[in-house]
Amino acid sequence: MLDDQALMQALNSTPVVDGRRRDLWQDDHEMERWAREHGGHGGDEERRWLRIARDALQAVESGAPAEPRLRRVLAGVRKVPQPGASGIEWRVEMPPERRLAVELVLAWADVKERMPGRLRPCENTECRLFLLDRSRANTARWCSMKTCGNRLKARRHQARARETAQPE
Repeated sequence: MLDDQALMQALNSTPVVDGRRRDLWQDDHEMERWAREHGGHGGDEERRWLRIARDALQAVESGAPAEPRLRRVLAGVRKVPQPGASGIEWRVEMPPERRLAVELVLAWADVKERMPGRLRPCENTECRLFLLDRSRANTARWCSMKTCGNRLKARRHQARARETAQPE
């Protein structure tokens, strides 16, 4: 199963660089490296399903309805009981080319259940990154205080300074 870090890497694989969206997974070699680091086997179909899952999760976290987008990735996935000495374990069955994509969706669902309201888009409207707020107060607003936070605070300060400097 993929962890929180893998989920965030996937969600944040389309940053804005120099004012333009850049898809880090557009490069098959880069995506293949990520997939293999997380137990994937590679191949065109695995990469295609990972992109579909990532795009669906980004859309859902940005406010789109979850059901129609995630249904495609989860179609045909089954949870099967496995009786054992220590009780019942549940195994997820899916087509092999969709395993990582399904695990990505399951990692997202796990975060949503364990940390409700803590996964969200950066409040900087020019940014495409997401944050997982681990702060006690759950008040993080930006993917990074260093980049987005400081930039937006500086803009607000400059706007207030301009308003104050304007004669009546």
